[in-house]
Amino acid sequence: MNDAGMSAREAARAAKEASFRLAALPAGRRSAALLCAADALEARRGAIFAANAEDVAQAEREGMNAPALKRLRFDEGKLRDVCAGLRALAAMPDPVGREQLRTELADGLVLSRVACPIGVVGVVFESRPDALVQIAGLCLRSGNAVLLKGGREAARSNAALFGALTEAGREAGMPDGWAGLMTTREEVGALLEMDEWVDLIIPRGSNAFVREIMSRSRIPVLGHSDGVCHLYLDAGCDVEMACRVAVDAKTQYPAACNAVETLLVHEKELHRALPAVASALREAGVTLRGDERVCEAIACEAATEDDWRAEYLSLTLSIRAVDSLEEAVAHINRYGSHHTDAIVTEDDAAAERFLSLVDSAGVYRNCSTRFADGYRYGFGAEVGIATGKLHARGPMGVEGLCSYKYLLRGHGDTVEAFQSGRRAFTHKRLL
Repeated sequence: MNDAGMSAREAARAAKEASFRLAALPAGRRSAALLCAADALEARRGAIFAANAEDVAQAEREGMNAPALKRLRFDEGKLRDVCAGLRALAAMPDPVGREQLRTELADGLVLSRVACPIGVVGVVFESRPDALVQIAGLCLRSGNAVLLKGGREAARSNAALFGALTEAGREAGMPDGWAGLMTTREEVGALLEMDEWVDLIIPRGSNAFVREIMSRSRIPVLGHSDGVCHLYLDAGCDVEMACRVAVDAKTQYPAACNAVETLLVHEKELHRALPAVASALREAGVTLRGDERVCEAIACEAATEDDWRAEYLSLTLSIRAVDSLEEAVAHINRYGSHHTDAIVTEDDAAAERFLSLVDSAGVYRNCSTRFADGYRYGFGAEVGIATGKLHARGPMGVEGLCSYKYLLRGHGDTVEAFQSGRRAFTHKRLL
């Protein structure tokens, strides 16, 4: 194995050993570490900003585009935000050890289910340096050890931030190895093979990148590879609301995975709501593509079958006419990525049908899909958004980074006593 592979193995082994001690620490110790981390980042702001300036200068020389440069920059505003996030995490109720269920199996024999950390989480993320702080903070709050790999473009920034976080962890008594930083692609390849020490991989990046990670590892991978989100305008919808929600869902940050990519319009709204919504979207710079009925109602490009599956991540929107709410739901469940989908409607019954029938991690009524975010949900930021149905779904905050275990407390109890009929189960729910 090459040096990068050995380095990754050592970091993973250290993280695994640290994870057991981290999970057993009192909540107050981890809260104190988060507060120390915020103080350390503020104290080292000069070195952090200098490192980031070097990353930005190199990225500019290499021709990085403006949106990517914006994500790469780590300035006073982002420092303020990440430190506020760490302090908010420190103030949150501790998820570890929270009792979820308590049942008396029999007299004196009590079963509990309690939340516990997953263990070692490997996160491979985009070039945003602030993501490193958010992810490390979430893992620390939830008692998980973490292995971090950021983008090459932010290597200096990540190293400076990681140094401040780990130094603060040592001062606060966190176990050595609770966080590890990987810097090369070779280390990521080695990480994906370490199912002995790594419990979960969370990739954050392009669709192709996420799918590659999912195909290369035996370790469970949690995340999403597509963000094909929908907004459905129901019959009789409020036109002004439809305009406001559609524009926000599409244009507030079009490159986000929770931005709307397809607008579905009830056929009764093709000549009432759609012209106003289309006008508002065009004023915001959106290019529209529609099916045959939509093209007859408004001037726009013709859509193809490929448009219904497209994640544009830009100011392009496909529009399709549907004859009923059920047809809208069928379209979403067929073409969507089970991320976030919304309805604009004044009909309570229609809204409830939509909310129950759409098979997505987030289903909304009369609001923008851009609310699908850990910070906006009050989760203390997120490590990613999961669209599967196992363990965690939607924005993953501290609770999504926890599993659970069963604790059974008895007094010398044996199964034989129940099998023979000398004792009987009561199965009384206590919590």
